[in-house]
Amino acid sequence: MKNIILAASAAVMLTACGTQEPQGLKDIFADNFLIGAALNEAEITGLDTAGVEILKKHYSSIVAENCMKSEVIHPEEGRYDFTLSDRFVELGEANDMFIIGHCLVWHSQLAKWFPYDENGNYVTPEVLKARMKEHITTIVTRYKGRVHGWDVVNEAIIEDGSYRKSPFYDILGEEFIPLAFQYAHEADPEAELYLNDYGMNVPGRRDTYVKIINDLKGRGIRIDGIGMQGHMGMDYPTVEEFETSLLAYAGTGVNVMITEWDMSALPSVNFGANVSDIEEYKAHLNPYPDGLPEEVAAVWNSRMKEFMDLFIKHSDVITRVTAWGISDNDSWKNGWPIRGRTDYPLLFDRSLQMKPFLNEYTK
Repeated sequence: MKNIILAASAAVMLTACGTQEPQGLKDIFADNFLIGAALNEAEITGLDTAGVEILKKHYSSIVAENCMKSEVIHPEEGRYDFTLSDRFVELGEANDMFIIGHCLVWHSQLAKWFPYDENGNYVTPEVLKARMKEHITTIVTRYKGRVHGWDVVNEAIIEDGSYRKSPFYDILGEEFIPLAFQYAHEADPEAELYLNDYGMNVPGRRDTYVKIINDLKGRGIRIDGIGMQGHMGMDYPTVEEFETSLLAYAGTGVNVMITEWDMSALPSVNFGANVSDIEEYKAHLNPYPDGLPEEVAAVWNSRMKEFMDLFIKHSDVITRVTAWGISDNDSWKNGWPIRGRTDYPLLFDRSLQMKPFLNEYTK
């Protein structure tokens, strides 16, 4: 009888070993960089319970997708709404995550009142400086010592390297960027401070950001890193041009982060196309409403692995890789830039299964 019990126990142990819980992404890449995800309202509030479980298992960092943008957190002068941002930070703290605040200064999703006076005209430079300082100081101070890094300025430069014609630039010129970093550092001297933008592989944009970083450092203004938004497609950017820019940013001495990573599996939209049959064109732009064909999925996975391999190659300068959402269900790419599109851009599919390319990194 004893031998039977021992044999049974051994069988149980072997079964347990054979079905050992697979590692999470945060464990797989622990020696390389943080693995982050952007969180939407359903995840922050716990309504999306399945998404939260994926988050806890696989991610070591979180960033606020929308709840810290000025139109949400500071919708009216003198009134803040910290309802969601407080819960976002609490969720990160409860799960020992590196928390990123996004974003302090951005032309888009800017609270409508922010750059205007009561007559609908731009405020004076002094008024905008005061509003920026009050906005940044209030938010950063509230989460001092809790939010570990801030996207201070988001999407300030366009492809040719010139400054985006935003209210901040129109009123303050180039100085709005140093001012924003100064105000953020004063509010929390320990927090990391970042620039963040898309299309960071484009030479004109890259060269201007390298100059901005060097200028900030030359003036003794703190900047810790630059976020290369990873909004990619099946045919852009090339790995080579992305790497060239990555190394250029790293050459300034700041950390590099891959932010807002997703890769659309759908055809690129040409808004200038002369389309005679609009319905046919819409079908062309949404070719996989019922699922991604195996051959397309194979190409997508291969391309995503190329980029992940690149990130690992340069993990000496890359501190974080953040996906812009948890699963394909959550992606902003669904319905953008044309309503009704179904896309497949993130690390987990609609069934919350990890995409195949990531299985190649499991230990």
